[in-house]
Amino acid sequence: MASIQTKTHDNTGALTTLTAAIELLKPLEDNERLFEAYNTMGIASNALLEYENALKYYDLAREYLEKAKLDDRELASLENNVGLVYYDQGNYDAAKAKFEQAITLDSILALKPKLYATLLDNLAMSEFELGQMKTVEDKLYRSQFLRDSIGDTEGLSRNYFNLAVVSKEIGRKADAFIFAGNARDLAREIDNNYRYLETLKLLEELDPDNALTYSREYSRLKDSMVLEERRIRNKFERIRYETDETEHRNRQLARQRLIWIGIAVGLLLFAIALSIIVVQRIKNQRLKFQQQQQEANQEIFNLMLAQKQKVEEGKQSEQKRISEELHDGILGEMNGVRMVLLGLNKKGDDAAIALREQAIEKLKQVQEEIRSISHELNDASYQKFNNFMNSIEDLLKSTVEPAGIQYYFSYDQDLDWDQLEGVTKINLYRILQESLQNCIKHAAATSIYVSFEVDGWQIVITIQDNGRGFEAGKGKKGIGHKNIESRVRKIKGKWYLKSAPGIGTTVLLEIPMEHISQDAKKEISLPKDLQEA
Repeated sequence: MASIQTKTHDNTGALTTLTAAIELLKPLEDNERLFEAYNTMGIASNALLEYENALKYYDLAREYLEKAKLDDRELASLENNVGLVYYDQGNYDAAKAKFEQAITLDSILALKPKLYATLLDNLAMSEFELGQMKTVEDKLYRSQFLRDSIGDTEGLSRNYFNLAVVSKEIGRKADAFIFAGNARDLAREIDNNYRYLETLKLLEELDPDNALTYSREYSRLKDSMVLEERRIRNKFERIRYETDETEHRNRQLARQRLIWIGIAVGLLLFAIALSIIVVQRIKNQRLKFQQQQQEANQEIFNLMLAQKQKVEEGKQSEQKRISEELHDGILGEMNGVRMVLLGLNKKGDDAAIALREQAIEKLKQVQEEIRSISHELNDASYQKFNNFMNSIEDLLKSTVEPAGIQYYFSYDQDLDWDQLEGVTKINLYRILQESLQNCIKHAAATSIYVSFEVDGWQIVITIQDNGRGFEAGKGKKGIGHKNIESRVRKIKGKWYLKSAPGIGTTVLLEIPMEHISQDAKKEISLPKDLQEA
């Protein structure tokens, strides 16, 4: 069989090294280097006569060549290598097809003349093996000319050897001997021992007289090559062992790194969980404090209401006692006096009669007046007092009147204002108190109007004065306004401030009915005549 390619010294070691390199290159997605690695593995497998593996590696190389989008020069080289596998298998038709496919790719001669010459050699030898001798020598001479022009000594050695084989086959032994000698000399020049052995073997056949000399040279070189290959194989074994040791250490380091990463992640998760627990505990404490504050506010307001209730009960008790004293004591005595005077009225002198009549009439007037007072006091003791509204009115009296401001107060009497929630009542009380203080300090007003009304399903509170007013929305909010805004937010309401210079100030509050008990809501929703019933 003619020579096509040069075998490597230790292709098994090369395959091991390339496999390790590919495992490192895959995560990097370096498609060009992966193509080169698989292409080289195909060459090594073919040298080991593992043809199926070689074709498999070349298929993988083709995939990465397409991914890397390499040019036709690399594709031509790959097709040439695949053709060599078929040639070594003895499938010369398939080999010839691959070489023809590669040599017809664009710009191979101009851009890669060495590869073009190799393809000419390989194609010629495929045709030679198929017995298609018509253009074999022409292709080999063209290859020889091209290799000589670019100084390709390695290629010339191969070309001369192929010309020697073809010349021997067609009966031109003299030419074959010359070509074989040229191939031997060039192989020795470039230290290509495999080519040198091939030419020695061929020269044994072409020059029987010196066959013994060629045979001894062949044996000597073969033995030295075996020793050299053994040395190289031992070197690869040592490299493989060191590589395995390095990989083992790397795996240990990777496991240790994973352990440390796991510990770090665990500590991080623990810190996050701890921070969440601390934050949640702070929120719970804050919420508990707010609840305690609301309960304290409710208790304070309840104490205020209880105190007001006791005062009102004292008033009612005193009014009833006065009513009873007037009715049972004074009126009884006055009736007695009236009866005495009626008895004295029987005297006959005109002056006495006139005086008695006047006294009796006067007593009647006094009696009627006392009876009227008694009835009014007694009726007042049975009237229903709205403690929250009384608290509001007392606040107006104690705050506004000393400042010389006249106030007007009205409220919706159809609503039981004491049904408001405690937190709502105390916040409304404080908002009104703050608004009145603002009016006294800043407004220079002479009158103020306060109303508590029900509009649909919300309570509307209006606080309006006729003071000097100001430009709303300008300047920073004071502490008073911030307090009002905070209290309105607590009871889920809305508030509006309307003011302008010269027209006074109006504070409007809108509070949802959800702050009133269900019984009070039902009462409000009934028609007015049913509420009275």
